[in-house]
Amino acid sequence: MAVMHDLQTRDNRVSIIDLSRNFGKELALTAGLDLAKGDAAIVMDADLQDPPELIPELIQKWQEGYDVVYAKRLTRDGETALKKTTSYLFYRLMHRVSSVEIPEDTGDFRLLSRRALNALKELREQHRFMKGLFAWIGYPQTAVEYNREKRAAGTTKWNYWRLWNFALEGITSFTTAPLKLATYIGFFVSFVAFIYAIIVIAKTLLFGDPVAGYPSLMVAVLFLGGIQLFTLGVIGEYLARTFSETKNRPLYIIKEYKSRK
Repeated sequence: MAVMHDLQTRDNRVSIIDLSRNFGKELALTAGLDLAKGDAAIVMDADLQDPPELIPELIQKWQEGYDVVYAKRLTRDGETALKKTTSYLFYRLMHRVSSVEIPEDTGDFRLLSRRALNALKELREQHRFMKGLFAWIGYPQTAVEYNREKRAAGTTKWNYWRLWNFALEGITSFTTAPLKLATYIGFFVSFVAFIYAIIVIAKTLLFGDPVAGYPSLMVAVLFLGGIQLFTLGVIGEYLARTFSETKNRPLYIIKEYKSRK
């Protein structure tokens, strides 16, 4: 924060937004976009993985008439094979199941026009998957491709657990596919159970069944119980998000906002 204040004293174009606590990356990004001034705004990470040298290309595309110009990654240096693979699969999954066409291999690094920023301000949902919201607002959008470099300093705080929750946020925010999947699984399992019940009844009537079927009974009970817990978990994820939205709390609270203009 001291670095930011020092920068502001030397450049009157710098504004500082200090939130009352850590509300998370997506809400901090929302706060910045809400207070952004000017005809356009650019979102980028501070670790220099998003190259500032690409900014003129983003501006050029904006001047050509695009409201959202996003930077699409061709390579991702400095990341593990597992992270690259899971990221690749996540974006392809979102592309298939989402009702909105979310660009693949694209982070937050992008330019947004003033009317795109104004449209984003209208979206005040608590559980925010910003990459999806950027796509949801529509308007002319295009990509600028680049090769992502290694981090200039420090280490990422995005471990696999946080990435998993982030992916879950994106999936539940922009598709009801998990609910439909739970329905299909439930229907399939019920159908298989019904067929199995007919077979058991027919076998008992025709040949008798002197041996107790404890193993098969336990397998069936545990299998059906697992399916039920899975579907309840999917429903619970959506219900929890509905509960959060009904509270209608502010997305963030600003402790200090310093603007030199």
